[in-house]
Amino acid sequence: MIRAVFFDLDGVVRHFDHDPDLERRHGLDDGDIARVAFASPLIEEVTTGRITRAEWIARIAERTAPAAAEEWGRTPFRLDPEVLAVIDALRATGIRCMILTNGTDTIPRELRDSGLDAHLDGIVNSAEIGYAKPDPRAFQHALDALELRAEEVFFTDDSPSKLTGADELGITTHHFTGVLPLRRALLDAQIALPALDESR
Repeated sequence: MIRAVFFDLDGVVRHFDHDPDLERRHGLDDGDIARVAFASPLIEEVTTGRITRAEWIARIAERTAPAAAEEWGRTPFRLDPEVLAVIDALRATGIRCMILTNGTDTIPRELRDSGLDAHLDGIVNSAEIGYAKPDPRAFQHALDALELRAEEVFFTDDSPSKLTGADELGITTHHFTGVLPLRRALLDAQIALPALDESR
């Protein structure tokens, strides 16, 4: 029986509103910042807490353009209201919901300021625990935080590669591609939610 659902954060619960012209305005090629920001080992350093988010942005600035990196680092985000509705519906049935994210040291403040933390039963941030998805230890930490067994948990992430550590532990996983497929996957896992008009 599923007693908790773990959600990835970026690409699932929240989405960044990137300026498509940012790099061009600063004399960079499309994708230059992302190629630096998410390259190894830099991304592992920030998501396991070895450097801060501010240090991460500074490293990106050194390898691209300082003004562009600073602006990119201030990209606004929005919470997905449909995913929030799923979270709220799950919690209304007694199922606990947690964010499990490969994040930075600013995640607690970001979730508090956006109000997302009020929708959750917990947050596991890789920058705080020192290991990131798909490392099975990240998932085990989340299980321990809620005192649950793997078979009692469902996990969804928009990156298939991040699911492997959960699969190793026996957690039910779902590759997130949208809210309707998520709801169907939850139903397949015997988690009932209020009916949704799929014609919209």
